Amino acid sequence: MSTPELDEREEQEEAAGAAPPPSPGSPKSRISWQKLTILPAVLVAVLLATWLWFRQAHLDSISENALSGGQVSKALWQHIKLTVISTFFVLIIAIPLGILLTRKAFRKATPVAMAFANMGQATPALGLLALLVIWLGTGTRAALIGIIIYAILPVLSNTIAGLKANDPTLLEAARGIGMSPLGVLGRVELPLAVPLILAGVRTALVLNVGTATLATFGGGGGLGVLITTGITNQRMPVLMLGSILTVVLALLVDWLASLAELLLRPRGLEVDV
Repeated sequence: MSTPELDEREEQEEAAGAAPPPSPGSPKSRISWQKLTILPAVLVAVLLATWLWFRQAHLDSISENALSGGQVSKALWQHIKLTVISTFFVLIIAIPLGILLTRKAFRKATPVAMAFANMGQATPALGLLALLVIWLGTGTRAALIGIIIYAILPVLSNTIAGLKANDPTLLEAARGIGMSPLGVLGRVELPLAVPLILAGVRTALVLNVGTATLATFGGGGGLGVLITTGITNQRMPVLMLGSILTVVLALLVDWLASLAELLLRPRGLEVDV
């Protein structure tokens, strides 16, 4: 017969031998197998179904010319490059600008900067691209500038909101222990603002994927070439392929950004993604 002391000792040995459960703030507990597999599996299924449909679809000479010679892979690669390059410039412009506008010396300029950022997104993307083409001529440069202007707002506004939302008592405590202004910014303010900043970056990425389809009107290439070719020539297979690839790319980018939100935010900060 077991005594209470023996039972307690057995429980302690079992607890010591068992692996500790993941903490609520650890990346392992936040990234489930569903998040890692469900959306990619759906996207693979969509691409597979599209490929099977194209194998049995009847393509006339116009459709074959639009899809042959590696033009689909070229348009996809151009679209990815437009998205990556424009997002890079959005980050190096919007995040430092957001930090600057939350400093005491530049806070009065925040309404002006936000007004310009709102104007950039309120302007119809096609109209903005047309103005840039008139000014800069056709090519990738005009398309990139248009995409960047259109996507700055979410990153800028989220950077400002994230830094303003920090608890003033935490900042005062950091200054009280002798941290420099740069130390407070880098070790307290920015880590606490990371979730909101990453949410803005995620929004900007998806915006850039969608806006990059309009680059074709300025000679910038991308998947918009397939979409416009399908519309102007009334070729449904070409239109569907361009549209499906754009949607799949946008969903894939959003999925990758959601994982980045989980992995890059400081431990202990929980947000819904």
